[in-house]
Amino acid sequence: MKNKIVIALTFSLFCFTSAYAKNNNIPDNAIHSNVIQSNAIQYDTIVEQAYQKFKTEKAGNVADYIPALAKYSPDNYAVVIATVDGKIYSAGDKDALFPLESLSKVFTLALVLNQQGSEVVLEKLGANATGLPFNSGLAIELRPDRPQNPLVNAGAISAVSLIKAKNPDDRWQQIMENMEAFADTKLTVNDEVYRSESETNQHNQALARLMQSYGMLYGNPDEAVDLYTRQCSVDATTVDLAKMGAVLANQGKSPYNGKQLLSPENTGKVLAEMAIAGLYDGSGTWLYQVGIPAKSGVGGGILAVVPGKYAVAVYSPPLDKAGNSVRAQAAIGYIAQETGADLYK
Repeated sequence: MKNKIVIALTFSLFCFTSAYAKNNNIPDNAIHSNVIQSNAIQYDTIVEQAYQKFKTEKAGNVADYIPALAKYSPDNYAVVIATVDGKIYSAGDKDALFPLESLSKVFTLALVLNQQGSEVVLEKLGANATGLPFNSGLAIELRPDRPQNPLVNAGAISAVSLIKAKNPDDRWQQIMENMEAFADTKLTVNDEVYRSESETNQHNQALARLMQSYGMLYGNPDEAVDLYTRQCSVDATTVDLAKMGAVLANQGKSPYNGKQLLSPENTGKVLAEMAIAGLYDGSGTWLYQVGIPAKSGVGGGILAVVPGKYAVAVYSPPLDKAGNSVRAQAAIGYIAQETGADLYK
């Protein structure tokens, strides 16, 4: 009797989706495959498996070139998936706060795209991988017409200077409100990290001056570096980060507040930049092996996006030589494999 009920319900669902597809000009096979795929993926199980599988991983080192970051425990670890229908699946230290660092670059890029459009971003910020470390000045010297891409330090500082604003306070308010809209929650600056980075950011100051000398900075260099440093010091949880990524997975529309924060076209441009340079000089290997756009930060977070399905955020402070979380790469790679997320397969 139970099996007959299941069969009847399955048949009813099939008939309903067939009728829906026909009435809405959706290919019948497409809607059925989506229903089957959605039901087949057990995100809660996969998240827990990814967490447990790499919980004892000890490779990598916590960033110490910024003194405040060196204080974070290498044992901190969280795995979170946020789906485009607003569901959250988590394991580990999901509520632990950590500085976004370079993850913030993604959302400032989104703000610039909203204001200036994709052609301006391509012309003034670029979309090419540098093949060099994220804080390289050589990348500027090799191509002095634009700073390669907005996800390395030079390009991100330039992106901050491109934000249309009345004054520095207005520019900062826009940066913060934009990130909060993506996270659907209030965020705060970690003052200790901000002070620590401000005292040790001479290299970024030099990058800003170098870009200014080549006409690649669009405002005051001291202001641009300060705002860039401040945005990198914004704290978030792994849940916050996953929710921010879910907006990108959902064509720029928040599954949490319903707001269209970024057009579908510009969302695609953000994901393209993430694919090109999201893991710095490890981006090519990442795309080859995992096949989904991602962005890392030296605070230990990595955000990866599977368009139309979900975003996954993992937090673990120990980094590899390129500045990417070792455990986060492993966990996201596992999740991508288990969910068939590789965009090139």
